Amino acid sequence: MEQPISQAVDEGTFDLAAAAAELEAGAANDRVGTRLLLENDRVRVWEVRLEPGDRIPFHAHSTTHFWTVVDAGSGRQRTADDVVRRWRYVADDTRFFEVSADRPLVHDLENPGDTTIRFITVELLAG
Repeated sequence: MEQPISQAVDEGTFDLAAAAAELEAGAANDRVGTRLLLENDRVRVWEVRLEPGDRIPFHAHSTTHFWTVVDAGSGRQRTADDVVRRWRYVADDTRFFEVSADRPLVHDLENPGDTTIRFITVELLAG
């Protein structure tokens, strides 16, 4: 069975200086979704739901995690290395990320499209 794949449709840069304060706050923001669905000593499960025009501010993924696209659409993501990518997210695409508190993934996510996008993100905790 072939896995559907989300793809970056364009890439560029943004002004890090203009986003410096938000990036600094984002490095300490561990709220990686819009709604926490479950938390125990082994996992945190988040829903990420963005209506058109909505945005999740910069936040830090500091644990190994994966996400699955539930409702497809487009997204724009800025990362702490000044890269901005626009993505076309495909339903059922699932991605796995190995990160840690020493190597966090800091980014934001915006919905520039005209449909709701939704993900489930599962953080794997020590335990």
